[in-house]
Amino acid sequence: MTQPPQTPTRGQLERTLSQRIQAFYRNQLGQQPSKVTCQLFDDGLAIILENSITLPEKRLAEHEKIQLAETVHSNLDKVIKPQLQALIEEILQVSVLDLFTDAGLETGRTGILAVLADVPQVRNPESIPKLSTPQQ
Repeated sequence: MTQPPQTPTRGQLERTLSQRIQAFYRNQLGQQPSKVTCQLFDDGLAIILENSITLPEKRLAEHEKIQLAETVHSNLDKVIKPQLQALIEEILQVSVLDLFTDAGLETGRTGILAVLADVPQVRNPESIPKLSTPQQ
């Protein structure tokens, strides 16, 4: 008999996201980030990618072509953003309402914030940090 799939824990979802995003960057951009950190919170997701800048972007920045490197990065971002959004939605089984990305060419890091339509289903929902609302 096969058992029905068990609802994953928050940690399992975050690890799966990290691994799949790392592979996605390797396959789509030829640049595998050295580390991908994912953190679910309330109805959001924060992702930090270390060493995510591609070789052409690095070379342009090294030769003081910062504006061109930023333009290249922006265009790459526009191309992969729909696929990245679909990947997040597939793993979390929740729609992504907004996806924001930014990168630091000097640090080699990329930050991604996803606003989710709902809190993902996890076995341990109490482990997902809630955003506190300001007291009035």
